[in-house]
Amino acid sequence: MSVLVYVEQVEGKFKKSVFEAVSYAKAVADQQNTNLTAISIGNVAESELKTLGQYGASRVLNVGSEQLQQFVNQAYASVIAEAAQKEGAAIVVLSNSFSGKGLAPRIAVKLRAGLADGVTSLPKTDNGFTVTRTAFSGKAFATVSLTSAVKVISLSPNAFGVKESPADAIIENFTPDVKESDFSAVVKDIVRATDKVSLPDAEIVVSGGRGLKGPENWGMIEELAALLGAATACSKPVSDADWRPHSEHVGQTGIAISPNLYIAIGISGAIQHLAGVSSSKVIVVINKDPEAPFFKVADYGIVGDAFEVVPKLIEAVKAHKA
Repeated sequence: MSVLVYVEQVEGKFKKSVFEAVSYAKAVADQQNTNLTAISIGNVAESELKTLGQYGASRVLNVGSEQLQQFVNQAYASVIAEAAQKEGAAIVVLSNSFSGKGLAPRIAVKLRAGLADGVTSLPKTDNGFTVTRTAFSGKAFATVSLTSAVKVISLSPNAFGVKESPADAIIENFTPDVKESDFSAVVKDIVRATDKVSLPDAEIVVSGGRGLKGPENWGMIEELAALLGAATACSKPVSDADWRPHSEHVGQTGIAISPNLYIAIGISGAIQHLAGVSSSKVIVVINKDPEAPFFKVADYGIVGDAFEVVPKLIEAVKAHKA
């Protein structure tokens, strides 16, 4: 028995969420007194694959097939499931990212495994195998017991810290049995935004709502985000009004995020918005309405006009950085 972790690469590089997943999988492997194997699909340099050893992976299966250079949900799920069967993996771990949300259930079906997605803690194994996961769009937590022989776990971003556990990872080429039926639907092209921090991966997010009154006032949001190394986001009414692109909409019908810090400026905090951001570790709310619902869930709140508060906050950050 072993633990297998899928490491998602973006243009040949691993992001922080991958190292979180590997760190988590290593901790699970230690619980089970077994070893950790990682599987990477796509064109990744050996030096990059070797970095996985720093977080506890003793072996890395490298799938470099030309047919699999571009992400294909069904094909990738088949490859990971095949690797799990080859390795005799009882537990498969992956990040609950955009692609991970599509992969995890497919892998579970192929392996006839129990699935826990959006997991936020290490398993408790003193009486079976239970994990804590987010529920109801992040508004609650559920304790789930997995009783199947094989288990699939997808880890919520920022739920488990990156922990070094140095090992000399052995890189092995893995050639899966890829079926043509897995390519009935393929991604033809992926266009990535390269000039900003990715929302799902961001540790800090600065978000604006209708309280900013118009797109012409977004400069201070972008300036604050740049100073903090943060991603920018917005509420649904803002994206619906075309003040900001829909790719920045966070909420129940937008992108669900779980950064370490979420700063909401001029957002009332409707339940649909909270559903997408409630997993944030720290929430800061700036709103001139003291009765705004967002203050009920905020860790820190400032009752004040955003056009007065945010410029002062920007100057304070500049002074601190200086």
